[in-house]
This record gives sequence, structure tokens and C-alpha cells, in this order.
Amino acid sequence: MAEDIELIGGQERRDIKVVSYDEAWPRRFAQERERIIVALGPLARRVDHIGSTAVPGLAAKSIVDIDLSVPNADDEDAYLPQLVAAGYHLRVRQFGHRMVRTQDLAVHVHVCTTDSDWERRHLLFRDWLRHDTADRELYGELKQRLAAHDWPDMNAYAAAKSPIIAEITEHAEAWAHSTQWTP
Repeated sequence: MAEDIELIGGQERRDIKVVSYDEAWPRRFAQERERIIVALGPLARRVDHIGSTAVPGLAAKSIVDIDLSVPNADDEDAYLPQLVAAGYHLRVRQFGHRMVRTQDLAVHVHVCTTDSDWERRHLLFRDWLRHDTADRELYGELKQRLAAHDWPDMNAYAAAKSPIIAEITEHAEAWAHSTQWTP
């Protein structure tokens, strides 16, 4: 729930611009992945490219989302100082999840606990969109329509996507069950 989320620095108004898939996004992910691994070493149990920039052919905001799995996301002292020293800034704090981002706001690193529901949901959603053309196109079209609206912040834009995300997640869960998909 939104009231369980602490936005460090408060609400921010940002333009929501959805663009065509960019081949530079995987390269930016690889650079950031290396920076995270250097900063955290074995504490970084998984570092995965998630979100729309991780799905070839999908329109997206030019923000590379990364899922960073650590032993306990709520134990900030174990990893946050190293991420801050590597140039990331804490933006979101909520139970089981933190989000840090780069100074240029072009990379969001979502810190979650290894084997958590957060980790599984985001990897499954990404993998399903990579697999299923119809849902990928449906999601891309929705994002482009929503980007044309004036939003008070990115959280409002994200909330507007929730019904379609829930529908697509049902398809993804059925696929995961039928294929024995695992992260």
C-alpha cells in the first residue's frame, strides 16, 4: 500500500515519456550490474535486469530497472552504505524492498530479499513478457496511452497500470505452472 512506502525526498513530479525499445538499455544494465557487484561482492546474490527495458521490443521509459537480491533487504546496514559509496541514492523504503537510483535518475535498483515474492514476481513478469507477444503488445500500448496523461508522480502512473499488470500476471502464473518456470 502507498502509505507503507517512504519516499526519501518526498513526492517528485517527473515527465513520463515512453519510447521505443533501445539497444543501449542492456549495455547500461551490464555497466550497472558490474558496479553493484564490485560494491557488494557476494552479498549481491542476484543482479537481474527487470522491467520494460529488459524486454526486447517493448516500449518503455528510459529507466533501467534492476532487481538486486540480498540476504535481507530490511537490513540496510549490510548493503546500503556500499551502494551509496558506489554512487546510488536511496529513494524508496518499504518492508522487504528498497529502491536506490543513480544521480541521473536513469537507473533504479530495487533491493529485495533473495527468494522473496518480490524477486519472483518481477522475474516472472519479465520472462512472461519476453515470451508472450500479445501481452507484451497490450502492456506497451497501455504504457504509451498512460504516458500521454499528466501524472503528479511516477507512483500515480505505476498505479494506473495495476489492473493490466494483474491480468498479465495471471497469464504469467499459469505459464509458470504449466512449464515449471522458476527464477
